[in-house]
Amino acid sequence: MSSQPDTQSSRSFVRFVVTLMTGAITPILDSTIVAVGMKTLVSAFNAPIATIQWVSTGYLLALAVAVPFVSWAQSRFGGKRTWIAALGLFVVGSTLCACAWNVGALIAFRVIQGIGGGMLLPLMQTLAMQNVSAERRTAMLANMSLPIALGPILGPVLGGIVLNWLTWHWLFLINVPIGILGLVLAFLYLQDDAHQQAAEHEPLDVFGALLLTPALAGLIYGLSKSYDTGGFSRMDVLVTTIGGAVCFCAFILWALHRGNHAIVNIRLFRLRSVSIASLGMFFAGGISFAGNFLLPMYFQVLRGDSVLKAAFFLIPQGVGALLARLFIGQLIDRLGARVSCFLSMMLMIAATVPFAFSDSYTELWFLGVMLFIRGFGQGFMLIPMMSVAYDDVPFEYMSHASAITRIVQQLGGAVGTAIVAVMLTLHADSRNPAQAFNWAFWVIVMFTAAAAVIALFLPAAGARSVKGEE
Repeated sequence: MSSQPDTQSSRSFVRFVVTLMTGAITPILDSTIVAVGMKTLVSAFNAPIATIQWVSTGYLLALAVAVPFVSWAQSRFGGKRTWIAALGLFVVGSTLCACAWNVGALIAFRVIQGIGGGMLLPLMQTLAMQNVSAERRTAMLANMSLPIALGPILGPVLGGIVLNWLTWHWLFLINVPIGILGLVLAFLYLQDDAHQQAAEHEPLDVFGALLLTPALAGLIYGLSKSYDTGGFSRMDVLVTTIGGAVCFCAFILWALHRGNHAIVNIRLFRLRSVSIASLGMFFAGGISFAGNFLLPMYFQVLRGDSVLKAAFFLIPQGVGALLARLFIGQLIDRLGARVSCFLSMMLMIAATVPFAFSDSYTELWFLGVMLFIRGFGQGFMLIPMMSVAYDDVPFEYMSHASAITRIVQQLGGAVGTAIVAVMLTLHADSRNPAQAFNWAFWVIVMFTAAAAVIALFLPAAGARSVKGEE
C-alpha cells in the first residue's frame, strides 16, 4: 500500500473508533487496577513486596519490549490479524493471571499480558492514522485518547470496588469480558488487510531486535529501580541501566545501517514532523507518568488518605481531560497544533505550580480545581503532537512512526518518574514532609516548561518524505 485510503462513511467510522477504543482500554485499565491491588497480592501469595513488585515490573517491561515488533507483525500478517492476536494474547494472559497458583506463575502470566498490551497501543495509533483521511486525524486522535483519559479515573475506582467486595482474582478477570467484546468487534468491523500487506512485508530484523529488546528492558528497569534503596549504587540497577544504554546506542548504529529494513526505521527522525513531535512526546511522557506516580502518593502519604479516597480526589483531573476532547478538534483547526500544544502546557504549568507550594493543610476544593485545570491541559497535550507526527510520513512507514513515538514516550515516562522519585527520596528526611513533594512537583513543572518550548517548533506540515530511501 502506498497511499492512504479514502475517508470512511460516518457509520463505519464510528464502528471503527469503538472497536479500537474497546480493545485499547483493557491494558490501560489493567495497569491502574493492578497498581491498587499490590498490597492485596502481598497477602494473597504471602510473598515479600520486593517479589510482588515484579507483577508490575514484569508487565511494564513486556509492554515496552513488545512495541518494536508491531511494525513487522503488521506488515507480515496485516493490521486486523495482528490486532486480534494481540488482544487475544492479552485476554489469555488475564485469564491465566487469575488462575495463578503462586507468585512465580503470576509474574510469568503478567509478562504474557504485557506483550499483548504492548502491541495494542502502538497498533491502535497506526490503524487510526492509516484508515482515515488526513482531515479526520484530529477527530480520530481525540477519540483514541479517550481510553487513556478514562483509565486513571475508572481504574482505581474499579480496583477499589474489586478489593472491597471480590477476591484478588477479579483484578485480572475484569479484563476478560471487555477483551472478548473487543475481539468480537474486531472480527466484525476491522478491515482484513492481510492480502495487501503480504507482498510488502519485510523479514524480521533479528539482530536489531536482539539489540533493542534488552536496550528498552535495561533502561526502563534501571530507571524504575533507581530510587529504591541504594539507587544507582546497586549493581543490578547500574548494570542494567548501563547495559541498556550501550545496547540502545548499538541499535541506533545498526538501524542507521539497515535503513528502511530495520525493525524500527529511525531514519524517520530526518523528518521534522517526527523528530520534533518525538522530542515533545518524550517530555510529555515524563509529565504524564511522573504525575500519575506523584499525585496518588501526595494524597496517600502527605495527607494520609486511603487508596480509594485518593482515587476519588483525582477524578477532577480525569474529568478535565475528558472535557478537553470535546474542544480539541475545533481548537487545532482554528489555532493549529503549535499554538494548541503551547497553550495546553501553559495551563498545566499554571495548575501544577500550586502543588509545589502546597502542604497537608491546603484546601481540597482548591486542589480539585487545580487538578481539573491540569487535566484539561493534559487532555490537549498529546493530540497536537501526534497529529503532526505523521504529517510527512509515507503510509507504509506509519507503523514505524507509531513505534518511535511510543518508545520515546515510555522512555520519557521512565526518566520523569525516576527523577521525581529520587527527588522525594533526597528530601524524605526533611523536617517538613511537604518539602519533598514540593520539589518533586517543581520537576514536573520543568518538564512541562521544556515541552512548551518544544511545542513552539512543531511543524505545520511535513516538508519531505523518506519513502524510497535505502
